[in-house]
Amino acid sequence: MSAGFLLSFEGSEGCGKSTQIALLRARLEAAGRSVVVLREPGGTELGESIRHLLQHAKEGASMTSETELLLFAASRAQLVREKIRPLLEAGTFIILDRFLDSTTVYQGVARGLSLESVRAINHFAIGGTLPHLTLVLDMDSATARSRIHQTGRELDRIESQPQAFFEKVRQGYLDVALQEPGRVKIIDASATPEAVHESIWQIITAQSHAV
Repeated sequence: MSAGFLLSFEGSEGCGKSTQIALLRARLEAAGRSVVVLREPGGTELGESIRHLLQHAKEGASMTSETELLLFAASRAQLVREKIRPLLEAGTFIILDRFLDSTTVYQGVARGLSLESVRAINHFAIGGTLPHLTLVLDMDSATARSRIHQTGRELDRIESQPQAFFEKVRQGYLDVALQEPGRVKIIDASATPEAVHESIWQIITAQSHAV
């Protein structure tokens, strides 16, 4: 049985995560891997309820940054124990649409909460279950924002933040990659979807037990 592998995708809204996750999933399955895609917040029944509260519920309009941080952590703690750990034990390749680095960047850097507190809460939520690899899809914040608006859909509570917020998000991810170069890799997301996918595939196949 293949060893389980935990891969997280990160990046600002509009960077193309959904497209790249779908392309990678199809290629991994064609190569014979068992693949499960999970999203954050969400991925469990409880987590999906938290996701709605964080993103769309009218009650969330007055949410403080501290509350936001703790709700993300609650969803993550449930996901790790209910889904991620059992799937890894079963040899599954897990693709996460966001994980702990989102909290570090969005709530710690962009919201301005204490990074020491954010790291402690992240550590408590994941209980040592770190991704084997994290891919950050990077592009300038203005281009990413324009992609979101081009969809024509209603923006959620996070997507509605001002441009300056997303500039902090981008820099936060670049800083995380500098701090953890072994785990976190930056991908230029401004290229064509096909070129971005090939860059991702090269990194994945370099991990001896990933494919």
